[in-house]
Amino acid sequence: MTLGREVVEDYGHTGLSLRRHPVSFLRETLKERKVITCAEAMGSRDRRWCATAGLVLVRQRPGSAKGVMFITLEDETGVANLVVWAKVFEAHRRIVLGSGMIGVQGRVQREGEVVHFVVHRIEDLSRELASVGRRDGPAFPLIQGRGDEGPYALQGDTPPQAPQPRDIFIPDLHLDAIRVKGRNFH
Repeated sequence: MTLGREVVEDYGHTGLSLRRHPVSFLRETLKERKVITCAEAMGSRDRRWCATAGLVLVRQRPGSAKGVMFITLEDETGVANLVVWAKVFEAHRRIVLGSGMIGVQGRVQREGEVVHFVVHRIEDLSRELASVGRRDGPAFPLIQGRGDEGPYALQGDTPPQAPQPRDIFIPDLHLDAIRVKGRNFH
């Protein structure tokens, strides 16, 4: 299994991965297209035009914001807070609401410590994200320390033999009699 496939499986089962971020597999391709990381975008000077990309974490369109949508993107370096004006949202509605990964072009807006990325163009990068499972990278390092050797490693002894499993047969036990109470929230 490729490292990309392992990350895809992790996300499928747990919604996250301790290996690599999915966007890190696409970084070289994004660099060729002059797409900078979210951390670089959020660290840029005020009013700088640039492009960034990432996984869509949050989409918010509060009723009090007069049609403005706020999106949080994430890549391997951090998050970017996007501001999508109503006109831009309507022009890219399908992409904004349906894509798992987007690329955006726009301008950095700084007011003190608050930094936003005001979006002018949006691109669907879901196809690129779907290719992560076929990509490979450096192996996930499994660092082992002395604690992984167990309590007998320092003494040079061998651990005691574990009890051997045995078959248990209970003639009156019917598997259909075991019921687990569900935890349903209505």
